[in-house]
Amino acid sequence: MSCPICSKPTDPEVRPFCSKRCADLDLAKWLNGSYAVPSTDPEDTEEALDQAARAADATDPESRH
Repeated sequence: MSCPICSKPTDPEVRPFCSKRCADLDLAKWLNGSYAVPSTDPEDTEEALDQAARAADATDPESRH
């Protein structure tokens, strides 16, 4: 089995990766959303847009009424 990040042989101590570095790179991809599953569900899209708008309003003092 090869490392999913760099394709080198795996190390049993950090399997399925070859090193702690590759394991950390994979974790970073999970944490920053690189592995997110795209959705075409209109409800998901609308909810995401609403959340983004609320977040923008919360950080923009001029948008408050």
